Amino acid sequence: MFFNSLHFAAFLPIVFILYWFVCNKNKSGQNSLLIIASYYFYACWDWRFLFLLVFSTLLDYFSGIQIEKSNSVRESKFWFWLSIIINLGFLGIFKYYNFFAISFAELINGFGFQVNPLLIKVILPVGISFYTFHGLSYVIDIYYKRIKAEYNFIDYSLFVSYFPLLVAGPIERATHLLPQVKVKREFNFQKANEGIHQIIWGLVKKVVIADSCAMYANEVFNNQEQMNSLSLILGAIYFSFQIYGDFSGYSDIALGTSKLFGIDLLKNFNFPYFSRDIAEFWRRWHISLSSWFRDYLYIPLGGSIGGKWMQVRNTFIIFLVSGFWHGANWTFIAWGLINAIYFLPLLLLNRNRSNLEDINFKWNVQGLQTIINILLTFSITTFAWIFFRAKSISEALLYVKNMFTNLNFEIQYLSNERYAPELLLLIGVFVMIEWFHKYKTEPISGEHENIKLLFCILAILALGVFSDYKEFIYFQF
Repeated sequence: MFFNSLHFAAFLPIVFILYWFVCNKNKSGQNSLLIIASYYFYACWDWRFLFLLVFSTLLDYFSGIQIEKSNSVRESKFWFWLSIIINLGFLGIFKYYNFFAISFAELINGFGFQVNPLLIKVILPVGISFYTFHGLSYVIDIYYKRIKAEYNFIDYSLFVSYFPLLVAGPIERATHLLPQVKVKREFNFQKANEGIHQIIWGLVKKVVIADSCAMYANEVFNNQEQMNSLSLILGAIYFSFQIYGDFSGYSDIALGTSKLFGIDLLKNFNFPYFSRDIAEFWRRWHISLSSWFRDYLYIPLGGSIGGKWMQVRNTFIIFLVSGFWHGANWTFIAWGLINAIYFLPLLLLNRNRSNLEDINFKWNVQGLQTIINILLTFSITTFAWIFFRAKSISEALLYVKNMFTNLNFEIQYLSNERYAPELLLLIGVFVMIEWFHKYKTEPISGEHENIKLLFCILAILALGVFSDYKEFIYFQF
């Protein structure tokens, strides 16, 4: 079930009405309804993978209790590692087995031996990377005595399977979400109103921006050999806004939907394309994943406590693992490596935390430097996205080669019967709206609220009718 589908448009009001008018007596009724709705939401993709979701939930629920009840360190470690190994094992089999099998076979074949790898034909369960990380953080926090185990199975099940975040995040923490599901929620009109506005703006990002950019980006990347330098540069820019509008739009819809049920989710995006360096970008992009790797991988590895060599090592590990988390392809690892290289000068010069304050733009020399830094950061980020979008390393390298060697900057008329300036104007308007509302959750609320809301709905309907690109990019991860 897509957030941008008629199915979801019918599903959400039904759940909302049942939640506040039928199951509002106590939190058990509210939570039970949300679990049923979440399982239905997930079953719409493939009902067979519900068993995997339920198994993962049961595994971490009982493992957490056993870790807390253990009478010895050895027993506690047993349940801890049982949960970790099984969780990562399922993730490895479904997401990475074929990648490792093919890569190993290619390596052996390179030495002159013929190996035909045994591959498994299975669909990647949607959202497995996200709900697996929910369970992992929960078990890890119990093991290190940061939280207590949850004994109420309904409450814990909702924490893992809550439908707004189930298939593409944000990646929640038990310390943030569990306390909210353990109490009865009371209807708050202001929060619900904020949620509706955030949903609408998320749909604008997805349907108006991301889907429009997708048509152009796909045309350029799929026909890169016929594209000149200008088209290739624009194709990379289109994809940058496609993935931002797509993923941050999904997060906005998820957060807004959750507010309708009185639950706050973690903020996942904070205007990342207004970052002044790559370190700030990663504090603003996919915040829940970046903070997860920081707390559960970077810090345990030693973080920034050791010398420069240890900091560099840990930084490269984080970026490479982050790239690999996105998918079983060398392109994602290359994308992670490129971002690690970007980050390295800031780390060595101790400037990786130099832009922690909000942007205070003024029309002076410092303001001009801020704009230059933002454009530079966006440019190198867009370059890295080429490897993220390409199907292979060789395809990405060919794209980059043609972009820098073709040197033809005439506007090409693409086969989808659109000229580039039309989309660039739309992107420019979108950037200006976000710039002037960068300290707000969304730009719709406030002055002339109803007019802006109506305009956004009309834009969604107008462009949504002609869009043939419905899926969200991060569903594949």
